[in-house]
Amino acid sequence: MVSVNQSGFYAIAVVVAGTDEEYQSSVLRGITKAAKEHQFNVSVFASFGGVLSNSQYDTGEYNIYRLPDFSRFDGAVLLTNTIGDRDVRQQIHDAVRASGIPAVTLDNNDCPEFFNVCIDNYASMKAVTAHILDVHHAKTLCFISGPEDNPEARERKRAFLDAVQAHGIAPEQYSIYQGDFRPLSGMRAAEALLRSGRALPDAIIAANDAMALEAASVLEEHDIRVPEDVIVTGFDYTYYAQHHCPSLTSVARPLCDAGYSACTLLLRVLAGEKCEKMMTLGAKPVFAESCGCVDTESLDIRRYRKATYGLIKNTRTDVSLLNRMTSALAVSESPEENIRIISGYLQEIACEQCCICLCDNWESAFLDGHAGESVEQYQIVGYSEEMSAPLIWSDGRIAERNRFKTAELFPFPPETGGHVSYFFPLHFRERCLGYYIFTNTEFPVRSILCHSLMMNISNSFENVRKLLHMNHAIRELDRLYVIDPLCGIFNRNGFIRLADQIFRHSCETHGSLMISFIDMDGLKYVNDNFGHDEGDFALRQLAAVIRDSCTEQQICARFGGDEFIMIADGMTEEDAKSFEQRFRLKLAEANKIISKPYELCASIGTFVTAVEPEMKLFSLIAQADQIMYEQKKRKTTSRYLRRN
Repeated sequence: MVSVNQSGFYAIAVVVAGTDEEYQSSVLRGITKAAKEHQFNVSVFASFGGVLSNSQYDTGEYNIYRLPDFSRFDGAVLLTNTIGDRDVRQQIHDAVRASGIPAVTLDNNDCPEFFNVCIDNYASMKAVTAHILDVHHAKTLCFISGPEDNPEARERKRAFLDAVQAHGIAPEQYSIYQGDFRPLSGMRAAEALLRSGRALPDAIIAANDAMALEAASVLEEHDIRVPEDVIVTGFDYTYYAQHHCPSLTSVARPLCDAGYSACTLLLRVLAGEKCEKMMTLGAKPVFAESCGCVDTESLDIRRYRKATYGLIKNTRTDVSLLNRMTSALAVSESPEENIRIISGYLQEIACEQCCICLCDNWESAFLDGHAGESVEQYQIVGYSEEMSAPLIWSDGRIAERNRFKTAELFPFPPETGGHVSYFFPLHFRERCLGYYIFTNTEFPVRSILCHSLMMNISNSFENVRKLLHMNHAIRELDRLYVIDPLCGIFNRNGFIRLADQIFRHSCETHGSLMISFIDMDGLKYVNDNFGHDEGDFALRQLAAVIRDSCTEQQICARFGGDEFIMIADGMTEEDAKSFEQRFRLKLAEANKIISKPYELCASIGTFVTAVEPEMKLFSLIAQADQIMYEQKKRKTTSRYLRRN
């Protein structure tokens, strides 16, 4: 097996969603602790899918799980219980199975082939429910469940139902509100109870603290007291649950130990040790003020004040960073400027290394597109085979790597052990632009603004991408405005734009100006006898002859119809003779090559003059036109010049 870092240290993949939530961050701290102690490297593939209720955005977030080739890792720790999308979970499980590497899941009984470190959800939830019924004599209950396809949520719901059944609580005495572990569902559950018109339950038992705290907040907004009017309990014993007023009755779980144990179990398996498939860690109910109990956990007010001040300080610092970076990125007009701005703020994130890796087609989705292109033309599923890393920020030093294989993940793989790297998606809606790598930093698990910062950076790259596309479109429109589509040389608009500059330069320098006017002979004959397609061919051939006859200083254009023009400054009479000689020779060569039943013919008139301030450009063009027609033995001026 080729390890992803090829450094001789174990490489472990971790899959998780929502790194800034307390469950995930606690488990990840345990994983980090194990990595440092046992000197293996961890690659955490993380998303914030399901947070914004936007399916297009979720597609872009969940794409990060398609990045790793799990067969290049030595093992995996899967927190797929934090991913709300069943299909995404299945995709990850299938990929890990196919890789053949050992894997440890957390709180997941759905994959018996993997090892599982679980925390006893059932016993502790049943104990909390029994406590509310036995000690506080609740008769009516509302249970706010977690997502049905989450194994932890199912165990907690089963425990609640078994507890009420064991206590003889009739079905009409309790209700179940389907939640999803997020605060919003706790708020909606409480609001639904208030709108129902029925008497409030004696107790609301929520499957986690986030929903419980939000439900309690809604009750308090309606002057319903907790616990005097309604008891509220949660699960997880999070920081906010502990320090809420009233403090929340909950269940304390050894989350950091679970992350640490998952890693050490994996190391034992890799060492060849035969291990049990299941490892169960205990959980402890904490009966606190929200059910009417006195919290026996002594609160160190000094430690609480210190922690709260640190949280407020970090949040203010991160908000300032986010605002300043967002403001700076708003005026960025190029990828290079984006990188320069971002690199200037990375010191404040306090990470050892940060990389921005971009798909090799991140710009071309627009630049190579056409009007009416379908969304499938964008990179949506997976990543390009190769990436570039325009920004590799490492302890204040900035580097880049123009190209590397996506399967390698890192622009430069770690050479030692004990590193923890977070991989986050860089995308706009469902469109994949690349990914971020944050190495050896607390920022993804510490800051509630990590997600917002990455969204702002991602949006800035999309803004730059759209600006590049707009500039490309403007250049293309300008090209169409000045280039003749048939002949591929300047048209009249392009000629006038450039000729005016040349004329003004000659005026300012009192230099000379050479103008040649060329008219194709016999175009009507070719059109009438061989068709207009053949006439167009003849015009293209003549245009090519004129273009090839010009030097770098001489500008040619199709002036209209069958008329062409050339202009140059700083020329002499000898230059004029040389140009006409080259033109006639190349015209003869072209006739030999194309071998048509007609001959390409053209009349040419060239003159050179010193430019005086009172002269007008079109007067000089008219003189060249007159000379050309004198060669044709005709004394009228060009119909195109007469129109102008």
